[in-house]
Amino acid sequence: MSGRESAGGIISRSGLVVVDKPAGMTSHDVVSRCRRIFGTRRVGHSGTLDPMATGVLVVGVERGTKFLAHVVTHDKRYDATVRFGAATVTDDMEGEVLSQATPDDLAALTADRVHRAFAAQRGEIMQRPSSVSSIKVNGRRAHELVREGVDVVLPERPVTVHDLTVHDVHLATGDTAGTGGRGPVVEADISVHCSSGTYIRSIARDVGEELGVGGHLTALRRTSAGPFDVADARTLDELSAVRDDTDAAPSLTMSLDKAMTTCFPVREVSTEDGDALSLGKWLSPVGARGVHAAVTPDGRAVALIEEKGRRAASVFVARPAGMD
Repeated sequence: MSGRESAGGIISRSGLVVVDKPAGMTSHDVVSRCRRIFGTRRVGHSGTLDPMATGVLVVGVERGTKFLAHVVTHDKRYDATVRFGAATVTDDMEGEVLSQATPDDLAALTADRVHRAFAAQRGEIMQRPSSVSSIKVNGRRAHELVREGVDVVLPERPVTVHDLTVHDVHLATGDTAGTGGRGPVVEADISVHCSSGTYIRSIARDVGEELGVGGHLTALRRTSAGPFDVADARTLDELSAVRDDTDAAPSLTMSLDKAMTTCFPVREVSTEDGDALSLGKWLSPVGARGVHAAVTPDGRAVALIEEKGRRAASVFVARPAGMD
């Protein structure tokens, strides 16, 4: 097999897979499973999900991994359940309880108060990220420090909550079954459409503080990240079954060509310009703003390019010379 044919095989195996992440696994755990399923070490993910969370995790395979470094999913959607009555160190049900409301405090809550507290979280807001986020503090992930007993308080930053819908509010009862012995609770089922960098567990914490009873997440599911939707996602078991049944890697959700033209606007280029880009050369600008996918007449997405001054230069070459 020639080097050119081998490289071409890499392109055919390159792209993205939308995984429906199960609860209890880290994003790195998912990557490890996908490396076995797809038979390659070149696998990575975009947009970390907490172990307790489920839903959309976008995984890159082969050169799709390098492509993911350039993808910014500006908006995300989640379904979540928020439980009121206790604040925890992790802002979810797995963390140590920091404070707990009295049954009388919970009994005083009304659906209207809960709705109004959530309403304050809509729009452009300043949000303090959860202390168990992946944000780095002096070179260490915040969640690593918290789990070592370090008190981490991250600075607030601007985020946008485009929409926050409260579907149901379950008011307190005397039944404490399933609450981990934390007493009566109030729960709310919500859906959130937000900018990248928004923490749903921070919304739970802040609404709990606003109500004076504490709050934390008990369930979180990411239903979309940018153009990637849970309707297109496959579970790890489904992906593994294909491998087991056929002894071949399952199909990608998106080829590299499709991924590039889905995530970025297209600049059509000639075959000759495509060849130039594959060699690392630059093109003349045409007045296009931002990053574009350079696509040849035969549908090959050759590179991501961005205009700066008198050049339209590559920021990512999908098909270096010799890979077709």
